[in-house]
Order: sequence, then structure tokens, then C-alpha cells
Amino acid sequence: MSRILLINPNSNRETTEAMVAIAASAMPDHHFAGRTAPFGESMIVEPQALVIGARAVSAILAGEIAEGTVFDGAIIAAFGDPGLDEARRLGTVPVCGIGEASFHEAGAAGRSFAVATTTPALERAIAERVEKTGLSSRFIGSFFTPGDPFAVIADPARLKEELSLTVEAAIRAGAEAVIIGGGPLAMAARDLGRRHAVPIIEPVPAAARRIAAMLHPC
Repeated sequence: MSRILLINPNSNRETTEAMVAIAASAMPDHHFAGRTAPFGESMIVEPQALVIGARAVSAILAGEIAEGTVFDGAIIAAFGDPGLDEARRLGTVPVCGIGEASFHEAGAAGRSFAVATTTPALERAIAERVEKTGLSSRFIGSFFTPGDPFAVIADPARLKEELSLTVEAAIRAGAEAVIIGGGPLAMAARDLGRRHAVPIIEPVPAAARRIAAMLHPC
């Protein structure tokens, strides 16, 4: 059984635990070990928080390597994939981000896709990550829930309703698949898949599948 680190670049341990459970449900033949940022924001909602999250990812990986932790792969479990490029430069194990994994899954077979999320301040960062995957031609943009992201996420019922409306806006704009963008949105993303006429892409399961494929290529 492969052992995969799931690194949460924000400091919310409950989010880490939820994402580990979702990843394990998606790929039960792999073991996912959660790690939470020792510093930084409880939720990444603006570009500077991505920078801090990248530092946290680097610190976590450096600590695990120094302690001799044995792991076969790693997932960067924040939608902007903070620290992903630096982690890959270490070259120790395969690494993927939940952002890039969801972009690849959403854009499969030439589908047009969009992102529905709560963080308008990260619009440019999301577009830049899509560009790095080479899928910009299929990306029709990000669509955002109204209001303060922290207030929206604090109310699970409101979060699901606002995200559902945002998904519908993306579909009307031409999206053939819609990604629910963000680690803290992982639980809401589970429910939204049953509400809409197009595929709803959950980033955490997408990353679990992608890292498994990287570890065990056909």
C-alpha cells in the first residue's frame, strides 16, 4: 500500500482531516497521512496567503525528509497549489496539487471547464495555475460566490446554495464541467455533484486519483 502525504497549506486541522477522509474514500487502497501547515492562515483567500502557504509546504516537506519519514508521494491540498513547484524541485517523490489535478480531470476529452469558488481575490492565481497545466484554451473562467468567503463557509447550508448558484452561472456561460475550487469546500463539493447536469469535479478525489496514477502508471 502506497503511503501518500496530504499536505494542507492552511492551518485548519479539521480541513486536513476532512480531506484525508475524502482522499481515502476515493482511493481506499492507498494510505493518506495528513499534515497541516504549522503557521499561516486558516483559509487561503488572497495571494499573500498563497505565498505563506508555499513556505509552510516547504517547511513540512523539509521536516519530513529530515526525520526520515517514508512516503511514496505527496498531494498539495490547497486549490492554488502553493509550494507545488518547489516540492517538485526536491525531486524526492511524485507530487501533485489538487488544483492541477482537477484542471486535468475537468478538461479531459477536450471539455470546456470553469471553477466555482468563494475567493475572488485569487482569480488571477487560479488562471495562472490553469495556464501552467496547458489547459487555458479550455478554461472559460472562475465564478465566485458573493460575500465574504469566511462568512459563506461558516454556514454550510448557505455555502452549498451559493456554490450551486455559482455552478449554474458557469454552466450558462458554457462550462461542460465545473470544478469546486478549494480544500475547505471539499465537503460541499460532495453534495453538489448530484444537483447539476454537468460533471462536478472534486479536487481532492481528483488529486488522489492523479497521484495514484503517477505512482502506478499503466
